[in-house]
Amino acid sequence: PNKSKKIKQQILAHVMPWYASKPISGVWGWHWTMNHFNPEKFTNGRREIASKFYPLTGPYDSFDKNIVEYQLLTMKLAGIDGIIIDWYGLTDLYDYSVIHRNATLLVDMAEKFGLSFAICYEDRTVIELEKNGRLNTNRALHVANEIRWLSKNWFSKKNYLHFDDKPILLSFGVDNMSDEEWKQAIKSSDTSVAYVSQAVPRKVATGAFDWPVPSQGLGIHKKFIKKSDNWKLSIPVAFPRFDDIYEQAKVHGSYGHIPDDNGKTFRNLLTDAIESDSPFIQIATWNDWGEGTSIEPSLEFGNRDLRAIQDLRRDLIDSDFPHKARSLDLPFKLLELRRKARISSSKLDSISKLIAEGDTEKASKKISNLS
Repeated sequence: PNKSKKIKQQILAHVMPWYASKPISGVWGWHWTMNHFNPEKFTNGRREIASKFYPLTGPYDSFDKNIVEYQLLTMKLAGIDGIIIDWYGLTDLYDYSVIHRNATLLVDMAEKFGLSFAICYEDRTVIELEKNGRLNTNRALHVANEIRWLSKNWFSKKNYLHFDDKPILLSFGVDNMSDEEWKQAIKSSDTSVAYVSQAVPRKVATGAFDWPVPSQGLGIHKKFIKKSDNWKLSIPVAFPRFDDIYEQAKVHGSYGHIPDDNGKTFRNLLTDAIESDSPFIQIATWNDWGEGTSIEPSLEFGNRDLRAIQDLRRDLIDSDFPHKARSLDLPFKLLELRRKARISSSKLDSISKLIAEGDTEKASKKISNLS
């Protein structure tokens, strides 16, 4: 493959900004409890949460600046270029407005730390709004208004992801809005977007992105890459496993299982995705703890999947990628110092800045002096 083309390839992590914790938000949100688990209960030092795995940080709040800093700095050191934010629009129903507030924090901090970002719009929100009598126009025009808002507020940011000079907009869901409705939504928004639909390109789409479908195993991802050869844009997927908690939480049956295979699942998918030469690769996900697809550091897997990204990035995309496995612990150490709150925040801000700039040696020394 042509090297100059490869350098442009971006690895993006799909982020769920939907977690609420009692210390920050006053309640444990649905994504930690699923109306079944009680994070106030501890077993062997762990809170009870709606996940088979346990975040290294413990269950957190997506509106906690210290957590978002830790997440974004960890991504940077792992060789992740940007984030795709799961977004439910602007209307206040369920936790949508909380997700929007948290997404706004992510957008602001991604800019500060030099990560790119794009939005993935969950179009089933439109169905939910309709069911609850919250749509004051038809579905397509509602989405057109959301796109207009994005255009005015986020698409114009210099770190927003573009393809062919157009802002990229992903939509999650294959059977909520029809192709016709999406076509009308984009047309009515008066916004030029590179629209990317799930699994296959809708009529109005520039391309499509791939996503885990546990009932279909791993074969579909090679098929996606093959099938997408002649599309204008394809975003292949990499993920470490699929091991959801829905059945145990009594939400609904499990979607199925894809084994972790000691990290091989992730390495193989990520290798295939990079070698496909697509300009963007999506990791699904950074932090969907309920579906067990997170690569965010956990007690079970530590930094393993992040080390895999570092290795593959160095081998296949960017041989000069500087960060080593040991630097991956720095953002967590910084988080721990912030949580102790004994040290002036300006000192910790200077460490954060060093990490963001990639000066891990200096950051590491400063952290050692403070610990």
